[in-house]
Amino acid sequence: MGKCIDLHTHSTASDGSMSPGELVKHAKECGLSAISITDHDTIDGVAEALEYGETLGIEVIPGLEISAEFELEMHILGYFPKSKYKNIQPTLLSLRESREKRNPKIVNKLREMGFDISMEEVKREAFGEIIGRPHIAKVMLRKGFVSSIKEAFDKYLSIGRPAYFKKNKLTPKECIEEILKAGGVPVLAHPSMLDMSYHELDETLASLKKDGLIGIEAYYVENSPEDTEYLVRLADKYSFIKTGGSDYHGSYKPDIEIGKGYGNLYVPYELLEELKSLL
Repeated sequence: MGKCIDLHTHSTASDGSMSPGELVKHAKECGLSAISITDHDTIDGVAEALEYGETLGIEVIPGLEISAEFELEMHILGYFPKSKYKNIQPTLLSLRESREKRNPKIVNKLREMGFDISMEEVKREAFGEIIGRPHIAKVMLRKGFVSSIKEAFDKYLSIGRPAYFKKNKLTPKECIEEILKAGGVPVLAHPSMLDMSYHELDETLASLKKDGLIGIEAYYVENSPEDTEYLVRLADKYSFIKTGGSDYHGSYKPDIEIGKGYGNLYVPYELLEELKSLL
């Protein structure tokens, strides 16, 4: 195998367990040639990641992941040149306000259900970074209300569970437009997780292409070999660039390793060369 990359990872700036610097260092130690930190609705970790990348000699691509309103949910990845990633900040500030209104609703609902949990505890768990459901789950784990982060989501925090609340989101088209306007490259995250038939996904990608989508995450930790093969074909059909990543969250998803996923993920460096030609 040639050089390996990971273009989908998360740090403490959103819902990962490693700081941006620790994450870049870990990627270097694991033999990766390049990494993108794609935190949810924020670029707060990018500057630190770029600094560590320069020091350690590993490429860091500024990125983020935006949640879009689409039936249940769709995620759009954005990748940026180092000189332009801050252009997306005004859009993210409005999304952050929505997230900040949602978290107290979740905590209050959990309290109504009998769990002794407070926003102050959740804020401490987030170490001053953007607060998300994983931080609430971690407090629940620490206090013995659940046996794992996964159990907290499966029973209480995921879509359809009793303590789940929607947040205001952009449409996929709006996400794509905002990323393009900021000088970035919009990519559909993990298409295989959209719970669609291959035919439905084909139609969705045709529509997103018209909206300005430039790439799809064809290589992903949860893909079956058949998923990857089909996504590569669709990417070629619509002239999308292909990206890939592990969706690494550190100890919050302990079975997933950076760059390797469950052990069978390989994202070749050649994909980054195509992305960089657009950046």
